[in-house]
Amino acid sequence: MKHAIVRTALCAALVLPLAAHAHKMWMVPSATVISSDDAWVTVDAAVSNDLYYPDHFPAKLDQLVITAPDGSTVKPENASTGKYRSTFDLAVPQKGTYRLALVNQGVFANYEVDGKKQRWRGTADELKGAIPANAKNVQVAEMASRVETFVTQGSPSAGALKPTNKGLELVPVTPPNDLMAGEKATFQLLIDGKPASNLKVVAIDGGTRYRNKQDELDTTTDKDGRFSFTWPEAGMYWVNASTEDDRTSVKDAKQRRLAYTATLEVLPQ
Repeated sequence: MKHAIVRTALCAALVLPLAAHAHKMWMVPSATVISSDDAWVTVDAAVSNDLYYPDHFPAKLDQLVITAPDGSTVKPENASTGKYRSTFDLAVPQKGTYRLALVNQGVFANYEVDGKKQRWRGTADELKGAIPANAKNVQVAEMASRVETFVTQGSPSAGALKPTNKGLELVPVTPPNDLMAGEKATFQLLIDGKPASNLKVVAIDGGTRYRNKQDELDTTTDKDGRFSFTWPEAGMYWVNASTEDDRTSVKDAKQRRLAYTATLEVLPQ
């Protein structure tokens, strides 16, 4: 049962963010802008039907990476995974911007055995030996996703925002914790460190539980991978983009699926 739960969470992390209308994976902090040197934030992480209301299953924290303003990696405290959500606490003593990321990688396979279609999901290390020797029409895809949010103590900084140049990543042009309703914010998307042009980007205001429709904002990245939103109102926004290519790192994979998701808080003016 434990392995089934882990695999289910992995599948959600890799697949669900690709569709704006499917279950959505997210992290949301108790505060995004902090003024005290001894402050803490509590972060919820889940996959849900309605944004920021944990009602489906928890996000796994195994691949959580927290980068402090000085570029160092820090560990969460009091991490816990329940039925519908995971939570952890984070001390934010450094001035500047922290980047919190769930970084997931995995493999998806379709194949047939004795005329019956089968599906398998797991990690690259598990792939060898997972597909039966008599399988036919085997198709393997590599998948990678990042689910992020940001917390700033004092003034914004860029030390934690440097890209890793792996997969689909966001580079804030406008500081991610300096967003205001009615103001334009600009960001850049990169794929393996290069501008991700012509990608559709969707932003959805939280609180979908109380709306009959998603009320999506959507745009497309330019040749430099840049895109902008002018936020219609204050709130927590779920920002998502996805794409596919053939630049795989897994030997048997012919396709790579990439997804990026961020929770951004827009403050009132």
